[in-house]
Amino acid sequence: MLQQAGSSFALMPQSDMAKGFYISKTLCVVSIVVGAGAVATIIALSVVYAEEKSKNEPIDGGPVTTVKPPPATPTPSNDPWDKYRLPDALVPDTYDVTLWPRLHKDEHGMYIFTGNSSVVFTCVKETDLILIHSNKLNLTIFDGHLATLLSVDGSAPPSIKSTWLQAETQFLVVQLNGKLSAGKSYGLYTEFQGELADDLTGFYRSEYYEDGDKKVVATSQMHPTHARKTFPCFDEPAMKAIFNITLIHQPGTVALSNGRDIETVDITINGTAVTWTRFEPTKKMSTYLLALIVSDYNFTWSEDDTILIRIWARRKAIADGHGDYALNVTGPVLKFFESYYNVTYPLSKSDQIALPDFYFGAMENWGLVTYRETNLLFDPITSSNANKERTASIIAHELAHMWFGNLVTLKWWNEVWLNEGFASYVQYLGANYKEPTWNIKDLIVLNDVHRVFAIDALASSHPLSSREDEITKPEQITELFDAISYSKGASVLRMLSEFLTEDVFVKGLNTYLNDFAYNNTVGTDLWDHLQRAVIAIGMELPHPVHDIMNRWVLQMGFPVVTINTTTGQLSQMHFLLDPDAVVDRPSEFKYEWYVPIKWMKTGVDQGQYWLLKKQATNSNMTATGPDWVLANINVTGYYRVNYDQGNWDRLLVQLDSNHQVIPVINRAQILDDAFNLARANIINTTLALRTTKYLSDERDYMPWESALNNLDYFFLMFDRTDVYGPMQAYLKNQIEPLFEYFKNITLDWTQIPEGHMDQYNQVNAIRVACSSGVAGCQDLTRGWYNQWMQNPDNNLIDPNLRMTVYCSAIAAGGAVEWDFGWRMFLNASIASEAEKLRSALACTKQPWLLNRYLEYTLDPNKIRKQDATSTIVYIASNVIGQPLAWDFVREKWEYMFTQYGSSSFSFSGLINGVTKRFSTEFELKQLQQFQKDNAQVGFGSGTLALEQSIERTNGNIKWLASNQEQVKHWFQSDLKALTTVLTRQFGQRQSTQASRERLTNRHREGGESWGTVASDVRFHTGQGYRSFGAAKQEELALHTFLQALTPERLRQHVILATPRSLDEALKEAERAEDVLCRAPDQTACVCEADCYEEEEEVRCARSPLQQRRQHPPPVRRGRCYHCDEPGHLACDCPAPAPKPRSPRPSGNDTRTAL
Repeated sequence: MLQQAGSSFALMPQSDMAKGFYISKTLCVVSIVVGAGAVATIIALSVVYAEEKSKNEPIDGGPVTTVKPPPATPTPSNDPWDKYRLPDALVPDTYDVTLWPRLHKDEHGMYIFTGNSSVVFTCVKETDLILIHSNKLNLTIFDGHLATLLSVDGSAPPSIKSTWLQAETQFLVVQLNGKLSAGKSYGLYTEFQGELADDLTGFYRSEYYEDGDKKVVATSQMHPTHARKTFPCFDEPAMKAIFNITLIHQPGTVALSNGRDIETVDITINGTAVTWTRFEPTKKMSTYLLALIVSDYNFTWSEDDTILIRIWARRKAIADGHGDYALNVTGPVLKFFESYYNVTYPLSKSDQIALPDFYFGAMENWGLVTYRETNLLFDPITSSNANKERTASIIAHELAHMWFGNLVTLKWWNEVWLNEGFASYVQYLGANYKEPTWNIKDLIVLNDVHRVFAIDALASSHPLSSREDEITKPEQITELFDAISYSKGASVLRMLSEFLTEDVFVKGLNTYLNDFAYNNTVGTDLWDHLQRAVIAIGMELPHPVHDIMNRWVLQMGFPVVTINTTTGQLSQMHFLLDPDAVVDRPSEFKYEWYVPIKWMKTGVDQGQYWLLKKQATNSNMTATGPDWVLANINVTGYYRVNYDQGNWDRLLVQLDSNHQVIPVINRAQILDDAFNLARANIINTTLALRTTKYLSDERDYMPWESALNNLDYFFLMFDRTDVYGPMQAYLKNQIEPLFEYFKNITLDWTQIPEGHMDQYNQVNAIRVACSSGVAGCQDLTRGWYNQWMQNPDNNLIDPNLRMTVYCSAIAAGGAVEWDFGWRMFLNASIASEAEKLRSALACTKQPWLLNRYLEYTLDPNKIRKQDATSTIVYIASNVIGQPLAWDFVREKWEYMFTQYGSSSFSFSGLINGVTKRFSTEFELKQLQQFQKDNAQVGFGSGTLALEQSIERTNGNIKWLASNQEQVKHWFQSDLKALTTVLTRQFGQRQSTQASRERLTNRHREGGESWGTVASDVRFHTGQGYRSFGAAKQEELALHTFLQALTPERLRQHVILATPRSLDEALKEAERAEDVLCRAPDQTACVCEADCYEEEEEVRCARSPLQQRRQHPPPVRRGRCYHCDEPGHLACDCPAPAPKPRSPRPSGNDTRTAL
């Protein structure tokens, strides 16, 4: 039997009544069991310091002699310490780490932590050099050196020649006067001080307020390369060891780490009362899985068999029951994975904790999983259905890692996809086990497969696995944590499980986990175990698992499979969104794949077919008459599908006649494939648009979500062009039946749909109906929001609808609505509610509010650091906010890059988010100049994203040039057909004037609001209006219509030619009521006739696309007009004495209408 005890350079209390806290004078090390024959001989090794330290320094933060990291080496040499990877001469066995975080500022106004660490390591190759990671730590000097070296067997180790910190490669370098002997164990001891910063990496601090009091949490994020920022360590995933952790913390706080606490003592250190907590030794694990937390949190708990399960959070959150759902999920999901892997959960506890400040969604620290509050806490009163799904899914993702990633760990980060991709796949299985009625397993197609297709179809994509020597620097490591690793990894592993069958897949997983428990692997080890499972059950595959998977893992991208149903011929080619893009990354497989194809013919499953070459023929895939072929059933394969025109036509006929014959996932697939094939110029864009025609009869979430995701690209490309109006009108017609459907089944919005995905689709219905001008929608959302504004303590808006309602109301309103939302955001005690408001605040149409909001992102007192970049992306998603966000990012890039650090994961999403609308040569040049201007600053994890953005912009420019006119024509042609449908509701075709009169009467006699009446205007003018003055014919038609339609008070207003919809303009006029000039959300207004001659003096703001100021610019005062000070919104116009009216502006003046 092997008996393992903690080696101990550890600090121990002298007694319960101790007045001081000192380094022990004796070193007790591991007892080793040596077996010989049937009788075991136990040899106990006891080791003492060769020489006692003459002066033992307490770790109390007092004065110590330290050395700070030097500046980075400008020109690295070929010396080992100038390389980023550790040599292979030393392997760690155990660490003893003691840390003391201070939760109050010291005399210098800083938050710090102090500590010491000893690591016992084995020398496997003779060497006179010790390299160990250390970053941003001030190390104490012992006898002129930064560390002390001991030999575990009691013999004298080589003396230290020199020590220094190599900042660029983040090493503590220890050069020796002699060589360490292979096979012997040594110990390296260090003492240090670090900053408990708010940078969200290493050992850091998080802050929040509770009952008006500021609270500080000391917490950690070691992944992927930040353990070295907490204590000197061999900080690579293959360097697994056992950790003995001790935390010193202020009384009244609780300390947590990976293992259970086994001893807690209240002591005094240099007159300071503290609590000393020691934890059980961890399992053998990588440094990036270590977790350390000190807080005054509380927890809710249960005990399942021998596993202690606890959910930790702010005391109020636990008292309010916000951790209950997570607790109810954790036990069943752990049981599911124990069964799925057929391996017992290896730890004694499962702690999960919600943190106010945390960069990632969650982190799988072994035994102590950390989460953003939004991802762990669930409040049944305020949290939405989406919040609940996110909590279940992310818990399942992190718990999946307890085996795949923690128990068995990949050797190096170049294969991180296997770790993250696997958890991203099986999280759907774990969540589905807990919530079987949700059908959540289907959502992997929308959330992962379709999501990553957009990135993997770029020539600047990358393979799942990289060469090990390509990934060495921390910023290169962080760059790998992208959609390719997570979503493509999940998609490819799902495909593998499907063609192997789940039984074979999990059989291979089981032997893999058992054989490599507590060790490291490379990706091919999994293929080998899966192949063994294939052989064991006698399954036939066209090629070994290794050969099949290499083509999906070692080359980037994916194929589009084209099926000609006339001839039965199949072909494959590398799918690229830009067919002219140059792929300069070679592939030994020449971008060909072994493709498993599950297919059906006219609703009947036909089994699986393997496409093993570039071209093949399958006579069974021919179709005649009304028959059709559909491939990639349920999108289990990672590829797109194209057909001959005849088969496309027959599929569209099927969708129009009885769409439910086609599986719901494949209805989503048809839409997504068609739109992306059109973007790649493989099929005509109008064919893709035709796939949306049947949507007026569709009620399922997945097809609608797929369609809206793809139409979103059209809005990004066209919302600044004359295509926008007809496109909005078309979408309005398509969404209106869905809006009415949910209005009916919810009894006029008073109930919640029963189905999980129905609840999602209700959100889609309201969101799109309001944005496209469906009658009554904005009145509905604004009414709900106004009701809340009148009673802020009683929010009656359904949690599922809140983000959509908030966004719609803030977009339609002005500063009053925005400021209310901001106050509610600041006061929100529930993170998921704050998240909804943070997103919705970016929906405003007021440029100065958006500029102010951008400035807030740099103030962590307003927007937490973890949320800064996503807030900027929210703003960039707003057509008015996009140029503001882009200007902001360009101006502030160096500051943000420095503030968040080059290893931040957020830069990739930021660059993609602010550039996704780019589609002009001017924007392309700006992007290229941005790349050039910041080459010295760098882009960190956004380096690849920047290349992808340039490629995507090039593709957008080409696509617009080829498609804008035909897209416009298609939407306009469809609107002409809709005009005919509208006239039928009057009983007969009438003149335009008669129709206008009929609409006017709907308001004057029928009591309908102007907003409701205005929603039909576009059908009588033959156009959808995005702005006034865009085209002379449109302006004249609108002018004539308004003369017949509007009351006297409306004709007293001039509405500038800014990007505003007709519906918004009419509603604005209606709200004006008796105040001649009052409009927090109007761009400009005119008060009385005498002001026309001084029109330039009455502007209160430039147009939204021109304005770049945080507040409205100052203007000259008019005779009957003035603006309040900058920052105020009201444009007050006291009524002057009546004067003769000046001539009105001509209807041909493109600045005004009426």
